[in-house]
Amino acid sequence: MDIEKNLDASSGDIEKQHAPLAAVGSIEDYAEKTFRHVNRNDGDKALQAFEGHEGEEIILTPEIEKKLLRKIDLNIMPMLCTVYALNYLDKVTLSYASVMGIQKAIHLTSDNYQWLGSMFYIGYLFWEFPTARLLQRFPLGKWSGINVVLWGVAVSCMAATTNFKGAVAVRFFMGVFEAAVTPGFALFTSQWYTRGEQGLRVAIWFSFNGVAQIVGGALAYGISTSVKHYGNVSVLPAWKIIFVVTGPVTVAVGLLFIWLMPDSPLNAWFLSPTEKLLAVERIRKNQQGVGNTHFKWYQLKEAFLDPITWALFLFAAIGNLPNGIGTFFSQLIVSFGFTADESLLYGTPGGAVEVIWLIGFGWLGMRFNNRLFFGSLGIFTSLLGMLLIICLPTSQKVGRLIGYYLTQASPTGFVAVLSLISSNVAGYTKKTTVGAIILIGYCTGNIIAPQTFRPKDAPNYRPAEITIAVARLNRMNEGIRARPGYQKLDKQEFLDLTDRENHEFVYSL
Repeated sequence: MDIEKNLDASSGDIEKQHAPLAAVGSIEDYAEKTFRHVNRNDGDKALQAFEGHEGEEIILTPEIEKKLLRKIDLNIMPMLCTVYALNYLDKVTLSYASVMGIQKAIHLTSDNYQWLGSMFYIGYLFWEFPTARLLQRFPLGKWSGINVVLWGVAVSCMAATTNFKGAVAVRFFMGVFEAAVTPGFALFTSQWYTRGEQGLRVAIWFSFNGVAQIVGGALAYGISTSVKHYGNVSVLPAWKIIFVVTGPVTVAVGLLFIWLMPDSPLNAWFLSPTEKLLAVERIRKNQQGVGNTHFKWYQLKEAFLDPITWALFLFAAIGNLPNGIGTFFSQLIVSFGFTADESLLYGTPGGAVEVIWLIGFGWLGMRFNNRLFFGSLGIFTSLLGMLLIICLPTSQKVGRLIGYYLTQASPTGFVAVLSLISSNVAGYTKKTTVGAIILIGYCTGNIIAPQTFRPKDAPNYRPAEITIAVARLNRMNEGIRARPGYQKLDKQEFLDLTDRENHEFVYSL
């Protein structure tokens, strides 16, 4: 395929806005004058796929594309889904351990447990920018897999901790190693799928958080009850077993990921040379390519000056304040009036809610081409759940438990934002930078979230519940402001609008 001819053929719309091609000379002169940063020697890796194919006609019929997409799904999605399930399971093992004896075993006092919840995201935040650069610089599949292995080692080390300081160190490094996963997966999605396919694919691999909650709750329940009935608690307590089991599994999956996950379509072991070319041709419409290892300062600057970046940052920060439930959900269920073992088992349906809402709204977002709108509907659902927890009397423990299940619909908005990184941000340096900024917002919300669950507020944690409810109201407005085409009216703040009408309104605590 003649890339220069394609550039010439696709420049019709641009030429309407700029000088005619004849006025500036050759196609190279036109490109240089129109695009200040064009450098064919430093383009996207996708250019490599077409080397030696100049002048060839590439035929990609709907039938061929459907068959190729199925092959990509069968080889890429299982790896992304499995690793993302472990990504969540390893984080919430602390919640399971909190009702299995860890707090007493490692002598946690006062707000120590809250800081263990926050410390994971402090490590995540600390390493997010460095790992974003490393995701660009090193082979994507290899660097991601190495981090999966290292976080599995860190999870295993949690079983060896004997005090608060040791647990803090382990949680910090868990955050450091997991910092590569979500931005890396957004990059994988952008290099394998078209824009129309990305929203649903992100929703699918993210929904495996819910699968992990189902499996993890059942696993923790089985371990806890088995130790009580058959085991010697003094030799290996139940809370240690949960880390000893999940850590090595993560290490094994990480090694498989390094072996099986290609860095891009260009070195995919499961594609033939022709299929590799077609896989790259298929995503041409994205206007993004598959990657570039060179850091570009102008793209970094553009990322920081783009107002959409900061709108999504605020959405991620405010929207993830409710994630304090992730560290405390077992204790919250106990506060409803259930036993510690029941809390492990009764937490699992929340995972099913997350799977159904994410995939359902992900499909609707793809079907109607409006990811943010359908993402915001999950936030309404979670707000309803939070109101049930707050407003129902403490005697209505089943109703409050149902409220907890509904709160698990909350990730739909954040997943929509993640898919926008894949779809709406071009330039590999800019894409990795925007992803890092948004995930720093994600970390900020998650660092604050556990601090709202204070020991003095147990068992109902009412201030935390109210904080989460207010955060979800603010998150809905953030989602509306982030939609394409949203405009603030002149002097909108003085138009006597209600807080529900005025999407610039921010609720305070």
